[in-house]
Amino acid sequence: MILRFSRPIHCCVITAIAIFLLTAESRCAVAGTEDLQVLSIAFEPVLGNPVFAAAEGKWDEKIRERGWILKDASGWKLWYTGYDSDQQPPTMSLGLATSSDGIKWHRSSEHPIVGDFWIEDIMVVKRGDEYFMFAEGAHDQSQLLKSTDGVHWDRIGTLDVRLTDGQRIPSGPFGTPTAFFEDGAWNLIYERRDAGIWLARSIDMKTWKNVADEPLILPGPEHFDARMIAMNQVIRIGDTYVAVLHGTGSPEKPRQWCTYLATSQDLVHWTKDVRGPLRPISENKSSGQLVHDGHQWRLYTMHDKVDLHLPMERP
Repeated sequence: MILRFSRPIHCCVITAIAIFLLTAESRCAVAGTEDLQVLSIAFEPVLGNPVFAAAEGKWDEKIRERGWILKDASGWKLWYTGYDSDQQPPTMSLGLATSSDGIKWHRSSEHPIVGDFWIEDIMVVKRGDEYFMFAEGAHDQSQLLKSTDGVHWDRIGTLDVRLTDGQRIPSGPFGTPTAFFEDGAWNLIYERRDAGIWLARSIDMKTWKNVADEPLILPGPEHFDARMIAMNQVIRIGDTYVAVLHGTGSPEKPRQWCTYLATSQDLVHWTKDVRGPLRPISENKSSGQLVHDGHQWRLYTMHDKVDLHLPMERP
């Protein structure tokens, strides 16, 4: 079954039902009705961007792909992919930065926290006292890592994703793994060559089975994601799932990417936000993530720097 996005609906639905944010770990109550009134999907960059950037002359003189920001009781954490372009062939390594406010970041080390194998395009789910990282390894193969402190990571291995009949998915790249835990089951959303998005599920995180063997989401028909798409994040607000995606309609490299939202009631059928990109395409901002700071939503975009955006004030 191949499904394109259904007819767009206005994303005021998202804000109207934003009573609770369901993270992978727990529900966090939004502070109050005043916050609901100012919550908006229209974001503007803060002065002083980027809030985090590559370090010239260091192992992470360039950063790329999706990094991940997590706010918990211990503070703010940012995991990111860095590399040295003078090293050939380049190796993608994992770095960690921490912050007290999600704005001023400090590298936890002068060296990568994982540097012995390829790791990029990461996201992290915290369950209890454990961190689970979903990432791309070499050749865009989705990986699973596990940690008890967010610093020392054990590589579990390449994800075993199966077709609906139990056979392994065809060989080739499968990346931008995005995980969402709910009702005792793991949901894995992944892309293949940025040409479509699939959903697989697992109980034990050892074997994942496709919900459908055809992509649930395809590029287009809108111009800004007509060629390539990927899903970076899924959160739940009330009864609605909200996804942060990025896409491109650029025919030639270097492509211009943009960040936008979509909603779903079941993680299978998705409706694209009628407003389209959250920021102008010319800004080329991708790998977006929504983070609630306890008072309002923040939008972070990454690759090849981390920019912070806050909701615009409504007239």
